[in-house]
Order: sequence, then C-alpha cells, then structure tokens
Amino acid sequence: MEEIKDQEITEQEIEERVRQLLFENMIEGSNGGYTFHYTKPSPDTYPFQYFWDTCFHVNTLTSLGEHEMAKKHIRSLFLLQDEDGFVGHILYWKHPFPARITDIFQLRPKDLLRLHKPHSSALIQPPLVAQAVERIYQRTHDKAFLEEMLPKLKRYYKWLMQNRDFEQEGLLSIITPYESGMDWKASYDPVLNYSRGKAGKMLFLKVMWLEMGNFRRGYDLKKIYAQDNFIVKDVAFNTLYALNLLALADLCAEAGDTEQQFFRDKAQQCSASILKYMYNAEDQAFYDLAGHSMRQLKVATATVFFPVALPNIPDAVCKAVLERHLFHKDGFRVPYPVPSLSVHEPAFDPGESVYIWRGPTWVMFNWFMHRFLLDKGYTQEAAELLRSVKELIAKSGFREYYNPFTGEGLGAHSFTWSGLVLDMMQAQNGASAN
Repeated sequence: MEEIKDQEITEQEIEERVRQLLFENMIEGSNGGYTFHYTKPSPDTYPFQYFWDTCFHVNTLTSLGEHEMAKKHIRSLFLLQDEDGFVGHILYWKHPFPARITDIFQLRPKDLLRLHKPHSSALIQPPLVAQAVERIYQRTHDKAFLEEMLPKLKRYYKWLMQNRDFEQEGLLSIITPYESGMDWKASYDPVLNYSRGKAGKMLFLKVMWLEMGNFRRGYDLKKIYAQDNFIVKDVAFNTLYALNLLALADLCAEAGDTEQQFFRDKAQQCSASILKYMYNAEDQAFYDLAGHSMRQLKVATATVFFPVALPNIPDAVCKAVLERHLFHKDGFRVPYPVPSLSVHEPAFDPGESVYIWRGPTWVMFNWFMHRFLLDKGYTQEAAELLRSVKELIAKSGFREYYNPFTGEGLGAHSFTWSGLVLDMMQAQNGASAN
C-alpha cells in the first residue's frame, strides 16, 4: 500500500485507506487441521498473528462494520489455546521459524520438535482480549458468539491469575521485556543492569541472555520467579488487565454467568494494588515495579498516566497525573504527542531504531487515552490527540511509529495499528453529537 503524501486528508479518505490497509494485510488459510484468519500488523516486518495486535484489529474492524471478520480474528487467536487456558503472544500458522532467529528462545522447548506444525510462543502479551470480545458483542449483540467465547476467556484470565500473580496481590508479572508489547521500554533498563542511556548492542545482549535463561528453564515459572532476573509488574499491562477483568465481568453478566462478581473483585484487587504500589505521589506518576521487593522503576515512560483510566483511582490522583504529564506535558511536550518516553530521560531517542519504544510516538498511546478523556469530559484534549494522529497519517502514512518532533514516519510500513485512528474519529464524532 502506498504511503499517503498529501497534507490534507478527509475522514472519509482515512476510512477508505484504513479499510484498504487491513484487507491488504489480511491472511486466511488452513494448516494442520486449523483454519486461521488474522491481519498482519505489517506485510514484512510482522507477518504472524500477534495477541494484542489482534485485539487492536478487532477495534478497527468493528469501526469499519466488519463484525464477522472481527469474530474470525478472535476465533483464530484462541484456536491454539492450551487446556489450562494459556494463549501465546505469537501464533505461527504457516511460517515454521520466527522473524528473528533469536526469537527461537521465546518458544517452549517441546515446540522445537513441531516447528512444521501450527504452534505458539511461550510468552504472553497485554490481555486486551476481553474488551475486544466485548466490543464485538456491543456492536452485534450476538449471544451465540458470547457463549462460544466466554469459557475460553475465563480459562485464559484464570491462567494469568494462577501463573503470573506470584505474590497474590492482584498484579501480574512479566518475565521478559517482550511480554509488555513495548519491547525495549526504558524503564526496564535498571532491571537489566543497563545504565548507558540510549540503547545499544549491550542492551540487546542482556535481553538475549535473559531469554536464553527462560528457555533453559523450560519456561518453568516457579523457577523463573525464584531466580528473579526479570520479574516486572508493568503499569500498562496491569491497567489493561484490570480493565479487561471488568469487561469480562460485564460479559458474564450478559450471559447470566455466576462468576461475574469473582472477576469484578479481581479487577478491584488489581486496581487497589496499582494505586498502592505503583503510584508515586511526589512525581504524580505511576511506575513499573521490579523484583520480589516491587521497587518502583522511576523512569517516565508514556505509561505513567495509564491507570487514570481505572474507575476506582481517586479523582484527585487522576487530575494530578493528567495535569502534570498529559496536559502540561512535563517531559512530553512535543509537536506530535504522545512520545513513548519523556524527553528528559537519558534514554530518549526520537529517531528510527531497532530499540523501539524509547522516544517515538505510537498511535496506541493516543488511542488509549482518547477514549478515557472523552468519557471524563475532556473533549478538547481528546480532540488534540486525534488531531495529532490525523496529521501524522496525512504527513507520513500508516507507519509503525513517528518522530515526535517532525512527524516523520518510522519503522514498519503499512502498519495496521495506525488504523486505530478510525476508532478515535468515530468516538470523537459521537461525543460531539452528544
């Protein structure tokens, strides 16, 4: 798909180009007795089915009115679900090898013997799938689809609780940077004993050593936790977990399932722990946590304000975080918000790099905060985030990420996440109509 070159673009043109983008990246086929259906995030760089990317695609597909297509994406995502509920972060349907040879260490050792068959990674990703299913149900009221997916969702979220809530505080831990979806996030540098600021080859080697260790331990989570090499409670990951537990509770209520209160209570526990352990009143920011001691990783990434989207975070805390970091843009004052890292951080790098999430702007941040701002009545501030995304797309097309100062498109081309602009446009137009 050709990049957009014109500086002016109408919303109708954006919708047409988003539709073209998703359909050009869409894959459907059969292998090993499975019929799969998904959208590649980009044609070459990311050719597989990815967990949270699929959830983003559901939001865009439903915005396009492609509800049956969205259902197929979710069904495909759960085809390889383990009996215990686990779902991997990458599903390899027809390609036997990962995109990078080093990603072989993200597989369970047993899967090395079945690379020619459909298989998944041993890692997880931010658990947005309950909200994705809820989105489909809200648009279609398809009870049969809800009843089909609800048992799978319940098993998946219970697996997370039983296997990643190591301290029983309601917070989930990731065991490698790749599980956050924000691979080289700068807040992880202290955990990896990397203190050189901007990323380099040494950081890559440290992460590879970590992945090799997890692989050698056969992804035995008890052993990995005891080793405590990389046990991180990520702010965004846990915020999304809490929001999705609430969505799951609502889906249970729609289906008349008796476990709705169980999931609501778990969401409450997670939210309370986020406030208790992650919030730093002095910095007015939420920080990732490291290790058994859950020490705060005081690096100002764009996730410092994520938990304001949780319903039980006190209004005073929400206002303080928003005022300082999003509205006044302390460290986040750039022409094209929201940068993935504060410009004041030593690791900040706004340009193109294999070490992503250390400065450039990603559409996902704007999309996530946009809906919250609309819900809270910050209509103008939400419009500003949408305006920024529309300008980025008009200037540089659908790219993986963008330079926050110039708007230059960087990373993968024809990148589907930028299609989330359509969901933002519809939400903004709906708010304006009300």
